[in-house]
Amino acid sequence: MKHTNAALAPSPLNQKWRRLQRNSPYLLMLFPAILVVFLFNYLPIYGVLIAFQDFMPGDKILSDSTIWVGLYNFKRFFSDPQFWPLMKNTFLLCIIGFVIGFPLPIIIALSINAVKGKRTAKFLQTIFTAPHFISLVVLVGMLQLFFGRYGLVNNIVANMGGERISYFLENSAFRPLYILSSNWQDFGWSAIIYIAALANVDPQQHEAATLDGASRFQRVLHVDLPAIMPIISVMLIMSIGGLMGVGYEKALLMQTDGNLTASELIATYVYKRGLTGVPDQAYATAIGLFNSIINVVLLIIANSASKKFSENSLW
Repeated sequence: MKHTNAALAPSPLNQKWRRLQRNSPYLLMLFPAILVVFLFNYLPIYGVLIAFQDFMPGDKILSDSTIWVGLYNFKRFFSDPQFWPLMKNTFLLCIIGFVIGFPLPIIIALSINAVKGKRTAKFLQTIFTAPHFISLVVLVGMLQLFFGRYGLVNNIVANMGGERISYFLENSAFRPLYILSSNWQDFGWSAIIYIAALANVDPQQHEAATLDGASRFQRVLHVDLPAIMPIISVMLIMSIGGLMGVGYEKALLMQTDGNLTASELIATYVYKRGLTGVPDQAYATAIGLFNSIINVVLLIIANSASKKFSENSLW
């Protein structure tokens, strides 16, 4: 009888095939995302070879005539007078934005989850999420309307007897405008993942805490916050891993001759050296690759620290 049952049992290969058939709809849905990631993230990776070449626009990346220069382009960047100002501006903008922007979605998610009325909570979530869909061009235009020389803020100041200040020409105003507007635009969208995690909290835990006399704040602190701590850890690792990955678009839109000392970032410098004037694409690629290496190192450090001090990590 045992031999008969063993003979009737499906082989491991058949089990895998059946599991594949059962999950085929989900795999089919996943395929477009995998294809997009492959085409736009993995396929262009070979382009980093430009950083090690004497490359001119129109040259083939790999050919018999390719001139390899090793680490020359990296040495050029390290000896460039712009190196330390670029590192300083990028680091300050990213670290200040991170310190302000990372805890904000968590606070908003906990606050929305604590609201008793579901309609009120959905209304607040919609209001907070809506700015995410404003394009960067429109957002910078709004900043001009509020903080330009003849914007709303200056009009109020002038009516009160003060002097007009063009905030877009002030170095000291660039970082506050950039960071606060970015956080205003993205904190509601970033809070969605925490709100989704809070939806899975067992209501019985809140009921038990209420019976024990816990206040609403104590329940948030001892029930809701521990429940989303694994998500917070993962998001923290990913945020640190992309800390130096600020884009050039918004900074370039806000950049003027007056605030150039504070607004010139690694991303904007790469854009200018690689795509404007006389393009030096090998040099720009080397700078971009250097910035990516910094992000990878930060990601590894953050993941190792999270694994050491908690049970949550990416790998």
